[in-house]
Amino acid sequence: MDARPVAEPVGARIDPRGRGSDGRAMPTNYNTLAGGEVTRIAALSDGIFAFAATILVLDFHTPEAAEIHSGAELLHALAASAPRLAPWLLTLMSLGIFWLGQQTQLSQLDRSNRDLTWLHFIFLAVVTVLPFSTRLLADFLTYHIAFLIYWLNIALLGACLYAAWAYAERAKLIRQEARGDVSRAVKRRIVVAQSLYAIGALAGLVNVTLGIALILIIQLNYAIGPRLPFLSRL
Repeated sequence: MDARPVAEPVGARIDPRGRGSDGRAMPTNYNTLAGGEVTRIAALSDGIFAFAATILVLDFHTPEAAEIHSGAELLHALAASAPRLAPWLLTLMSLGIFWLGQQTQLSQLDRSNRDLTWLHFIFLAVVTVLPFSTRLLADFLTYHIAFLIYWLNIALLGACLYAAWAYAERAKLIRQEARGDVSRAVKRRIVVAQSLYAIGALAGLVNVTLGIALILIIQLNYAIGPRLPFLSRL
């Protein structure tokens, strides 16, 4: 029997250990090294979400001391700022829900890579817009366009989160045990939540206050996480 080695065809696959078909070491590709640390994504996420939540309160201003001469006038001035509470509460819960959603995804990753890191970075970039859309909604509470811009911000967050998970699943970056029911649960949560938010947006086209109220109720459900059979599946 001829024991001579068979020559490899031109263009053969590169050995995953970093060696070519001729056995020589191949140059290291920087992109294969970048973005591998899941913990760094989580750290950046914590900082951005914390900052976004903190600057929300800057939209509240204390009344001018020169204009206040009694406790009643102070209460009246504070009451004038009450309409800003709804957008503030709405966004605070949005931040909590999406932070938890991203952390849930990160906890199911076996590893990361450059592309997934950028997908999460884009998600965090959309998070930084939330304080702006919140202020816009608070300043123009009765305008449909302000409400729709706010809803679009939430919709983009959901789309980015779904895209990050879908890519991680396709690239086999998630843990083996998370590739079945867990993966379906993650995607189902995003799709159902965004569908409910879209219903709230449609209601907001009729009446902005109604739209805000519906989205607030939806967020309360996700924030509280009731154990009722129907609500727990949303």
